[in-house]
Amino acid sequence: MTLLSFDRRCSEIVAQTQLLRGAIEGADLTRPVPTCPGWNVGQLLRHLGGAHRWAEELVRTRATEALPDEHFRDLSPYAQEDAAELAPWLVEGAQMLADTLREAGPEARLWTPVPDLGQVAGGRADFYARRFTHETAVHRADAVLALGGEYTLDQEVALDGFDEWLALGSLPMHFEIHPWMRELLGHGRTLHFHATDTAPEVAAEWVVDLTGDAIIWRRAHEKAAVAVRGPLTDLLLIIYKRCPARGAGVEILGDEKLLDFWLERVSFG
Repeated sequence: MTLLSFDRRCSEIVAQTQLLRGAIEGADLTRPVPTCPGWNVGQLLRHLGGAHRWAEELVRTRATEALPDEHFRDLSPYAQEDAAELAPWLVEGAQMLADTLREAGPEARLWTPVPDLGQVAGGRADFYARRFTHETAVHRADAVLALGGEYTLDQEVALDGFDEWLALGSLPMHFEIHPWMRELLGHGRTLHFHATDTAPEVAAEWVVDLTGDAIIWRRAHEKAAVAVRGPLTDLLLIIYKRCPARGAGVEILGDEKLLDFWLERVSFG
């Protein structure tokens, strides 16, 4: 199992933003974003660009605590954005973040919103390289789908995104922040996700194990209470709650209610 390198993640922040720029060229940015209720496309992009700049400042200053983020949470001033003006600003922020990350290096120590755990590089600059690769890729999906376009994602990026999402979503800290997540745990509760459009050597299969006193995940081919089979990008969008689980090309075998319950309760935000 090969994860994206730090340098590739830095490059992807810019590459995903450039793809997003192309998708919004000439578009009506007042179109609502169904996957981000209450936002239109222009507001979504202001949120993303603001988050890029927030992370850039964190890394550049080696912040030891969280910085204010209200400027990309309150999006009411950005209801009438123009793509020609917004797109260069968006790409500029992504490039600033990538440049600052490269200058810092993956091991630079700073505040992160989650602790160091397994493959989640909390406390290091690499956390932000990885997080904003996938933050950008998924918000690109939000915008593209809202505008009626077709969304595709590089397989390596999607694989790393699936791993990251499961790692973040299984952090023990969630039981304190989101007590309702404890209700997921129970005898026989296992989920299996299997990408059907990848080569066998890619090992694009994941098991989420809820049978113990913690949420555990692993790359594996195992029987489970419910199995979800479909194209890799579709599976990623399903766990991000960006598209319904019961879509074209996706097959669900077994306990569908467990899948629905897991999707309802699991969260890392």
